[in-house]
Amino acid sequence: MDIIKSIQDPRIFKDSFDDLKTWKAWETYLKALFGLKMSKEDVKTYKKCTQNKAVPKKAHKTSYVLSGRRSGKSKIAALISVFIATSRDWSKVLSPGEQGYIFLIANDKPQARILKRYVSGILNQSSGLRQFKKKELSWEIELNNRITIAVKTKNFRSIRGYTCVAAILEELAFWRSEESANPDYEILAAIEPSMLTIENSLLVGISSVYAKRGLLYDQFKKYYGKSKGPLIWKSTTLDMNPIADKQKIAEQIRSDPTKYRSEYLSEFRGDIESYLGIEDLERITAKGVKFRNYNPEYSYYGFTDPSGGRRDSMTLGIAHRDNEKAVLDVLLERKPPFSPESVVKEFSETLKRYRISSIQSDRYAGSWVQESFSKNDIHIEYSEFSRSEIYTAFIPIVMNNRTVLLENQKLRTQFSNLERHTRSGGQDVIDHSPGSHDDVANAAAGVIRIISDSFCMQSLVESYGVSEIPESGKDRLRREAIAWLFDRPRKKKRKGEDEVDQEKIETEITQWEQEFEAELRNKDTGKDVVFKCW
Repeated sequence: MDIIKSIQDPRIFKDSFDDLKTWKAWETYLKALFGLKMSKEDVKTYKKCTQNKAVPKKAHKTSYVLSGRRSGKSKIAALISVFIATSRDWSKVLSPGEQGYIFLIANDKPQARILKRYVSGILNQSSGLRQFKKKELSWEIELNNRITIAVKTKNFRSIRGYTCVAAILEELAFWRSEESANPDYEILAAIEPSMLTIENSLLVGISSVYAKRGLLYDQFKKYYGKSKGPLIWKSTTLDMNPIADKQKIAEQIRSDPTKYRSEYLSEFRGDIESYLGIEDLERITAKGVKFRNYNPEYSYYGFTDPSGGRRDSMTLGIAHRDNEKAVLDVLLERKPPFSPESVVKEFSETLKRYRISSIQSDRYAGSWVQESFSKNDIHIEYSEFSRSEIYTAFIPIVMNNRTVLLENQKLRTQFSNLERHTRSGGQDVIDHSPGSHDDVANAAAGVIRIISDSFCMQSLVESYGVSEIPESGKDRLRREAIAWLFDRPRKKKRKGEDEVDQEKIETEITQWEQEFEAELRNKDTGKDVVFKCW
């Protein structure tokens, strides 16, 4: 019995659906996936969602579904897994004693729990499938036909060593991990070898869309609209779920077109770019160096990203200046749950070992931070910069090789998972992606920015021959230098670029002179000043 007949059979899947008429588009997708005969209406839907005129005549081994929020993706993922597990005689491809696995891989535990409930519900609801259940555990269901349906989160290590007959990757456009910068590709690399001995294995990726990067986007760009390769299905929420609230969807799209056109219309977001590449970070990382001991020849600086101890980590970065480089020496992280007072005491003891009595803190932290550190004889000054501004300033530091990082997997992954969002008006905001963290990255970038600021101020004073720059002018100079340098590494070299940049520098120097005409005297050294800051 094929999957469409199973859906229409009250003994199998029909009772798991309230109204099959609202699932017609999903039935068309399943016909395309398993190579089943289509009606004229099916062909119309197929061509709309695949941009492919060639109707498939045989089953696909790989497919990627891009569909909007609340379109029914999780239920279909569970349905496919149960059908594959129970509709075939897998003993013909499994060796004696070998167990076959069907993996449903989710972004996190809450999503995994939803998938597990769908699988369990479908099996329990079906009078014709209940007899397959042998044993049910928290995250897997073992069947009596040597197949286990296992629900897992995105950890490539946890799926190695199994015989995999099918795998469904749920919401893979949003997969982020502190263990890997590319968890989607890592998991694909772990799954594909486990399917090599299974003739009719199946791999399905099913997700809403997000940024223009990663496995889902790459497969879409390469195969969408083409008859060869994986089946790529792109659909809106209303394409797949006609009873969704049309008015509410329209209202949300009007309120934030970029965000909600991605959520409901499956349009990849063009306002999100990657922050730094792995190659950039590896270039400035000291291989094998996890920390550096105190050296009395250097002066040390500190930056902390506090936390109340319930949800986020609390982190501390310590660094020193070595010639014209900011060198990261210590990077501490304490994961929740923890006592904030205990962590403050621990961090304070570490700071004192490096002869540090005053540090900066993330400016969004509560007032308790100053009080707690003060009790341990450490003065806290809240940073005048937001974390987005800190990350903005960090880009030219990296591009110009003005820092040395510790070898820390989480640090590298958090930096690489940061995203640059372009807001209305052209302003860029840098922040972590949904569901991920940046506590470690913030502490490291924060302390490195402090040291780089000191380079900039010293270079300005030396270049202009003044003993002191007014406090009111330092912020302006610092921000102008950061803004200019932030733009520079992103530009591709074009004809006449040097002239354009020089004109921009001259304009900025003129503005500075007007504001500090007594202190800033030499316009011709402006270009050197900007470069020497970093």
